[in-house]
Amino acid sequence: MLTRKQSELLRFINERLKETGVPPSFDEMKEALDLRSKSGIHRLILALEERGFIRRLPNRARALEVLRLPESTTPVSHGRGRKFSPEVIEGNLGKVRPVMAMAEEDDERSGMVAIPVMGRIAAGTPITALQNRSHTIALPPDMLSTGEHYALEVRGDSMIEAGIFDADTVVIRKQETAETGDIVVALIDDEEATLKRLRKRGASIALEAANPAYETRIFGPDRVRIQGKLVSLIRKY
Repeated sequence: MLTRKQSELLRFINERLKETGVPPSFDEMKEALDLRSKSGIHRLILALEERGFIRRLPNRARALEVLRLPESTTPVSHGRGRKFSPEVIEGNLGKVRPVMAMAEEDDERSGMVAIPVMGRIAAGTPITALQNRSHTIALPPDMLSTGEHYALEVRGDSMIEAGIFDADTVVIRKQETAETGDIVVALIDDEEATLKRLRKRGASIALEAANPAYETRIFGPDRVRIQGKLVSLIRKY
């Protein structure tokens, strides 16, 4: 699922494209969503683009294309378009060990630890709101560190150069602080959660993508809260 504002903007753009064949201007989007500035629209468009719901067309003014809607994985066509894999997780990865997926239920065998899977990082939902676990996975202790852990499912291709692919599962240790170079779940403006490499640049925080096709995003420290640090990765073959 998307945040309410992301969903409202996506549907507004889609309806305007169906009616006129031309995407709305930033001023029209700002007025439709009752936002104070165009910068809020810019952030929403970036989030929708990263998640694979829209695509900005190069060398064309006001060129936006809706690729799919939240309730469907089928691409939307307005006379052009292509199937698009959403960029869900952004960041870079140090050393993460892929393993075969284990049973998705509590494992009673000695030495295994049950970790809750709290949802998909692509949803843009704050981690604190993902309290209804969908299932659990059983992991050996050497894949974990000290403390409490949860897992998130990966959707998209923005981590491909770091060795993280669509359908992988990342294991996160809950913590509120991190060092430069750590891969963290970052909560932006209390509404957008994403996995990225953290870089501290003076008083600012940079969240780096693992795919060079996507820009590094820089925020003030009051706009980003750390929700956990990446410790392991699970892959199904």
